Amino acid sequence: MVGALNARLTHHGATDVLRAAFEAVPDIALVSSFGAESVVLLHLAAMVKRDVPVIFIDTEMLFAETLVYQQEVAERLRLSNLTIIRAEDLAQRDPGNVLHKSDTDACCALRKTRPLQTALAPYSGWITGRKRYQSGSRAALEFFEVEVGTGRIKVNPLARWAPEDITEYMDENRLPRHPLVAQGYPSIGCAPCTSPVAPGEDPRAGRWRQQDKDECGIHFVNGKMVRVGAET
Repeated sequence: MVGALNARLTHHGATDVLRAAFEAVPDIALVSSFGAESVVLLHLAAMVKRDVPVIFIDTEMLFAETLVYQQEVAERLRLSNLTIIRAEDLAQRDPGNVLHKSDTDACCALRKTRPLQTALAPYSGWITGRKRYQSGSRAALEFFEVEVGTGRIKVNPLARWAPEDITEYMDENRLPRHPLVAQGYPSIGCAPCTSPVAPGEDPRAGRWRQQDKDECGIHFVNGKMVRVGAET
């Protein structure tokens, strides 16, 4: 099915990809970080299917600006099927909220990866905001792929978009920007592990700065984290 969909939609845009995804995989959810570029995919999906299930992970370490922005975008786009998920065992596993200082991988697994795996269990597919330009390993990213280890269909409607496409779409549709972008945060994660990016730096240089890590682990293979670029 994935191969046929990619072949049929080779020369189509994101809206057609979303329509095909909703038809081929009725039980599909959109996972959003409500980060710097997230509003584009949310807006596109809402236009095609207003009640698309949207999953937002509140790690309880997000910037206050992200939480406010999430509410603003959800209201603006009238997202009627939004679920906010959180880890259920934080009090036991990270009572002092300091795990990120000693083991960022374990912190991401606790607060993001495992809660998302649980939330996605009822679904046969999920929609992401991944794009080819985000990293070399995504240079050949297709619209549709099968997630190894789970068998879920993963859909990437914006795979072929360029950074200027994102900006142009936001401008044309007068979509609200995440307030931290103007403050030097082109990629936004949890507050303790995200710092501003200087002019000329890679947009993701502020994520887990000075660490051998550039992925929270949401995109995984056989239950193991795969560090392959930007956030969902």
